Amino acid sequence: MQKRIITAIFAVLGIPAGIAVMPRVWALAGMDQNELFNNFIVNAIIGALFFIVLAFLLAGVIMRLIARADQFLSDKSPTYILFGSLSTIVGLILATLISQLIFFRLPNGFLSTVPPIILMIIFGYLGFRVGTTRRHEWRRLLMTMRRNNNDAKPKPDISQADDVEGVAFHQYKILDTSVIIDGRIQALAKTGFIEGTLLVPNFVLHELQLISDSADSLKRERGRRGLDILNQMQKDKNIRIEMTDSDFEGSREVDGKLLKLAKEMDAVVVSNDYNLGKVSEFQNVPILNINELATALKPEVIPGEEMMVHIVKAGTERQQGVAYMPEGTMVVVEDGQYYMDQNLRVIVTSAIQTNAGRMIFAKPAHSVNPLGKDVTTEATPDPAAAANQTGNAEPQNGRRGRSKARGDNKN
Repeated sequence: MQKRIITAIFAVLGIPAGIAVMPRVWALAGMDQNELFNNFIVNAIIGALFFIVLAFLLAGVIMRLIARADQFLSDKSPTYILFGSLSTIVGLILATLISQLIFFRLPNGFLSTVPPIILMIIFGYLGFRVGTTRRHEWRRLLMTMRRNNNDAKPKPDISQADDVEGVAFHQYKILDTSVIIDGRIQALAKTGFIEGTLLVPNFVLHELQLISDSADSLKRERGRRGLDILNQMQKDKNIRIEMTDSDFEGSREVDGKLLKLAKEMDAVVVSNDYNLGKVSEFQNVPILNINELATALKPEVIPGEEMMVHIVKAGTERQQGVAYMPEGTMVVVEDGQYYMDQNLRVIVTSAIQTNAGRMIFAKPAHSVNPLGKDVTTEATPDPAAAANQTGNAEPQNGRRGRSKARGDNKN
């Protein structure tokens, strides 16, 4: 099928080529006056046949070039192709205008034909390179212009339901080092809950590389894990992720560069850094915190609810034991130290929310009676004490009886 298409294209190109070139060929052969050969139809047919032969000879090479181009473009982002195409068109237009002003007016056929072709090739290549290597700068320029236009327009009232759509959407989500090392962003991106494109700046990648080369074995392992996660995300066709070489020479801190890049690109920063979240809030830069999302998605518990937990370590006071929910929530169990490394059914007494997450407080279920009262706080009769009291009471009664008998005898 591809060979047929290539042959058809060559045949179509050969028709005007034959009409333009064949009269000169007939003139060189001294047959320009022979109308049987030198006519419009014959010249078109000869040109088409010549190009069809070229198509058969060059079909294999052309198909290999098309396959390479297809592979090259399939690995590139839509913005790469868009800005590359637009800038190439601009380069060709400039080359055409220059050729019209200079070369097309020359009487020499060679000077009016060959230099314009060379000029178009050079300007087309330069346009493609300028558009692709500087695509992020062009995109920021367009976003800045659009943001300025939006600022000039009246702000939409987000209180109206019809105006909410599209107000808070940001195309790019810039990943921080902490969220890459954390790894949950990969699973979250696979689910499709994150719209737009994930963006990894080169300075974040450089920081990951420095961490992976650290002398500390723990940091080195975390850095390598982050690089592995990035490679897996880039190979996953369901995840839209791009790299950017944008940098800020005047800023050394990665956090500062992230915020500046987010402002320029009208993007959102994705991070697990609590302090970065506070700074971004102060600078009016939107940020998504994976920890806050995980906390919001944790199932709610209410006092009085029963659950089964596994005591893994001792607490800090009151013989507390510590357990963890499947999603990582800490459960502090009163008197849990007595059930170390055991499964225990507990009843929730309270839960608190902190910046680090949520904590649940509970007590063993067998320490609460069916009426909901804490049996451990009620006074229970001790059998040994009752026996002692009973034993002490009997001698006293006996002594009282003997004293009464002595009094009777005296009387």
